[in-house]
Amino acid sequence: MVKKYIGSNPFDWVGDETSLALGTALYDLMGQAAGVPVYSLFGQRRRAWVPTASWTVSTHPRRMAQAVEEHSRRGFTWMKFHLSPFENIFEPMDAMQAVAPDGFKIHLDFTMGGSSDHMLELLERLSAYRIMGCFEDPLREDDVQGYAELRKRARLPIVYHHTPLGATQEVLLRAADAYMLGHARIGTVMQRAGLFAAANVPFMTQNVGGEITRSMVTHMQAAFPTSDFPFVKSSERWKTDVVKERREPVNGFIRVPEGPGLGVTLDRDALKRAAALRLPEQPKWIIKSQFKNGAKMYNLGDTKDPLFMVRPDCRRLIPMSYASPIATEYWDDDGSAAFKQMMVRLERERMVLER
Repeated sequence: MVKKYIGSNPFDWVGDETSLALGTALYDLMGQAAGVPVYSLFGQRRRAWVPTASWTVSTHPRRMAQAVEEHSRRGFTWMKFHLSPFENIFEPMDAMQAVAPDGFKIHLDFTMGGSSDHMLELLERLSAYRIMGCFEDPLREDDVQGYAELRKRARLPIVYHHTPLGATQEVLLRAADAYMLGHARIGTVMQRAGLFAAANVPFMTQNVGGEITRSMVTHMQAAFPTSDFPFVKSSERWKTDVVKERREPVNGFIRVPEGPGLGVTLDRDALKRAAALRLPEQPKWIIKSQFKNGAKMYNLGDTKDPLFMVRPDCRRLIPMSYASPIATEYWDDDGSAAFKQMMVRLERERMVLER
């Protein structure tokens, strides 16, 4: 893919639809060459500060509360996470609400359903929480009509991410209150931004990455008319980065850089260190769950199959619910005979359910 860019003029790639990563780099080049911030290459600046959200993963209620405390302390007013049927959603909601400051909101991602819940009833119960902010992908991605009906009946905003028609006909059918473009190429975002503006529908761009990515998204969110939904990028989870700047939000907003290009400075020493890093090997573990009636469930945890943690239905084992009276802990290899025996059973049976 790099060969397509070598020898070309950066301005040949306005509205790049080839590579999000290289397109981002070229917009930085274009902005520096023209002496303007990147948002100027998209149009007039609509907002000097753009709303942003933090991100975490579903886990024990105590740790969910700690995440709210940490992110609110760092200046965030929104936090997104994917629900997991291995935790009863109401227990972490209670824990988070107990520590959340006024105005702090939760963005729940249902990862396109994946449970046996009656979704309207579940959303109605969740809407009663003062910290509840919005619901992302609560239905199967291809159920456009279902989204349109759910939007009419739900009290809080419905966010549509995995749209089957690329956020085109779904917008015309008023299927959601807001849209999310995940890792969309720059030209695609520009095209959809016009459609969203015509329909007066909010949207956000979710490009997960570090400060370079966050800066690019900030510029895009600053320029498009309705791109005012809190965007997610997860750079707050990074311990270190490859640029010298690190912008923290103030009351949930990120200041738009005003210097030429993206407004970040590459730290080449940090880049070399990052390039040399290697991920540690994470051995398989056991997902150990217990229902309030005493029943126990064991599943195999594997980093090569991360979707299972939020969509256990992908293994076609049993139907699960986000509202089940269930609690889960991780059982790492402790060298015990019990662990070895359960691993053998899981390799053979795929899941163990017992009294």
